[in-house]
Amino acid sequence: MTVPLWLWIATIGGLLVLIAIDLVVVDRKPHQVTTGEAARWVTFYVACAVLFGIGVWVFGGHDPGVEFFTGYITEYSLSVDNLFIFMVIMSSFKVPAIHQHRVLLIGILLALVMRGAFIAIGAALIAQFVWVFFLFGAILIWTAVSMVRGNDEHEEYHENAVTRMVRKIFPVTDDYVGHKSFVKRDGKRWITPMFVVIVAIGSADLLFAVDSIPAIFGITQDAYLVFAANAFALMGLRQLYFLLGGLVTKLVYLSYGLAIILGFIGAKLFLHALHEYHLVPDWLDINNWVSLGVIVTVLTLTTVLSLRKAKKDPESAKGPNLELNAKSPEEREAAEREAEGREAADAQPER
Repeated sequence: MTVPLWLWIATIGGLLVLIAIDLVVVDRKPHQVTTGEAARWVTFYVACAVLFGIGVWVFGGHDPGVEFFTGYITEYSLSVDNLFIFMVIMSSFKVPAIHQHRVLLIGILLALVMRGAFIAIGAALIAQFVWVFFLFGAILIWTAVSMVRGNDEHEEYHENAVTRMVRKIFPVTDDYVGHKSFVKRDGKRWITPMFVVIVAIGSADLLFAVDSIPAIFGITQDAYLVFAANAFALMGLRQLYFLLGGLVTKLVYLSYGLAIILGFIGAKLFLHALHEYHLVPDWLDINNWVSLGVIVTVLTLTTVLSLRKAKKDPESAKGPNLELNAKSPEEREAAEREAEGREAADAQPER
C-alpha cells in the first residue's frame, strides 16, 4: 500500500490530538480512574481503531484492511499480557492510585517514540534483506518457548539496567511529591519515585517490543500499518489497565495462548522467507485471513478456558498486591490532600 507523506503527517497529527484530549480531559486533575470512566475511554479508543481500519479497508483495499485488523488484534492481545507487568511495577513502587494514569501515559508515550524507531529500522531491513524474516521468526519462536517455560516469571519485579542506571546517576527522594518528577531540596535537584517508575514502565514496554514488532511484521510489512496498529494498541492500553484491574490475573492461560500465536507467526515468517527464496509452493505462504482466524480462535479459547480455571481454582488467579488501588474514598482524599501539601511545601522559595 502506497502511503503519501501527507497521510503520515495526518495520522501522527491525529494521534497527537488524541493524546492532547487525554491530557486535558483525563489528566487535568490527578484522580483515581473509575471502572466506568475506563470503560468509556477503552470503547472510544477501540472505536477509533475500528474506524481507522475501515478507512484503510475502503481507501487502501481489503488486503491492507485485514492486515491492519489482524495486526491490531495481535498487538492488543500482547499488550494485555504486558498489563500484568505494569500491575507488578505499580505495586512494587507503591504508586498512589491518583497518579497511576499519568505514569502510564508518559511511560507509554516514551515507548511509542522508541517503537517508531524500531519500526523504521525493521522496515528498512526487510526491504533490503529477505533473511531478516528468518531472524524475526526465530525471535518469536524463542519468545514463545520462553513464555511457556517461564509462566510464573512476572510474579516479582526486578529493576532493569535502565532503571538501575537512573538511580545511580540521580539522587532519589524517599517519597512521592504529588505528581512531580523533579524537586529541589537544600539547593540540590532530586528526582522522585514518580520519575523512576515512569522509566520502569517505559523501558519495560520497550522490551515488549522485542516480540511485538517482529510479530506484526509477520502479518504485514507495510511500515504505516505496523506503526498505526502499534499506536492504537498502546493508546488504549492505559485505560484497559484500569478497566481490567484484577481480571487480568484470571487469564491464567493467556501466556500459553500468546505463545501459540507467536509460534504460529514465527512459523509463518519462516514459510514466507522460504517462499521468497522459491523453496516452498505458494499454498504454504499463509494468508492473513488464515492468520486472523487462528489469532481470534486462540484468544477466544484462551479466555474461556482461563475464566473457567480461575472460577474452579481461585488460587490460580492470584496476582500482585494492589491494596493501593482499593483505598476508600476518604483514604484517597486524605492521600491527595497530603500530596498537595507536600507539593505546596516544596514550591516555597528557599531562604
